[in-house]
Amino acid sequence: MTRLPTVEDVALAAGVSRQTVSNVLNTPGIVRASTRERVEAAIAELGYRPHMAARRLRTRRSSTIGIHLDPYAGGISGVVLDRFVHALTEHAGARGMRIQLYAARSPQEEIARMGELTEGGEIDAVVITGTFHGDPRTRWLADHGVPFVAFGRPWGDDDVEQPAHLWVDVDGAAGTRAATAHLLSIAGLRIAFLGWPDGSGTGDDRERGWREAMAAAHATGERLACEESVGRARAVTADLLTRSEVDGIVCVSDSLAIGAHLAASAAGRADLPVVGFDNTPAVEAIGISSVEQLPEQVAAGVLELLMGSSGRIVAPRATAAGEAHVLVEPRLVVR
Repeated sequence: MTRLPTVEDVALAAGVSRQTVSNVLNTPGIVRASTRERVEAAIAELGYRPHMAARRLRTRRSSTIGIHLDPYAGGISGVVLDRFVHALTEHAGARGMRIQLYAARSPQEEIARMGELTEGGEIDAVVITGTFHGDPRTRWLADHGVPFVAFGRPWGDDDVEQPAHLWVDVDGAAGTRAATAHLLSIAGLRIAFLGWPDGSGTGDDRERGWREAMAAAHATGERLACEESVGRARAVTADLLTRSEVDGIVCVSDSLAIGAHLAASAAGRADLPVVGFDNTPAVEAIGISSVEQLPEQVAAGVLELLMGSSGRIVAPRATAAGEAHVLVEPRLVVR
């Protein structure tokens, strides 16, 4: 059985004392930069992992990040958050951190769970998902001084230069802009957009990308809306095809894209190009193009904002303009 590396092994490899290695692990700010880099290089080379139970006793920290586990609701697009949670767990483990999942059925219930976990010392920080206008969770976390990062922007007047909190998000407008430009280049100028009802921050952002691409091409197309449902998307698209000439459809989600594709097939237009958003296994199986969110990059961005290169949770902090967010550009997958 291979022996695991110890603090003494790291100290010997870096040419420093055991106490210096301990300082780098627990209070890196007091260690000279050149020395810290030498120790960190030795840690990486040896694959050293601190003994977490002992570290928690020394630092009075749990080295644990809490994240809400959405209730199972079936459907198609929920797989994106599943991938994000898996990626976050893997990236956190590489940084010596753990992930604590908790369940809640409403923002108010989630606030109660976050309060229990932070007050009990079970978590040091929180990652929230599904942010929305006037989100009470972000206000509670800020008011109680709990370090957190959101997968989803604050949806304020200026989320980039003056953000209300640290956030990582997928550039939905960039994704639908690329999808629309692709359909304009292969299908024609009459590209419709099938989105959610107005008022959804994420949905409105994705609609913006379609509008920008259409305006740049001096093209026109209908904007349709329905709730997240394959059946409703199929009905709305079927109605569109009976009254309008359409060259292609960009959709706000894969669920709506599948509904649109089914309606087109039923109308004898199986070749009508449709693009979804999320690139789930469902659209891959059917052969529908879609925008890939890259949740693994989102997870890496969340931990970078939460921890940086310090190796530990960074307390809530003010940041310079434009430095409190990570915007991940998605990838168009053409099929």
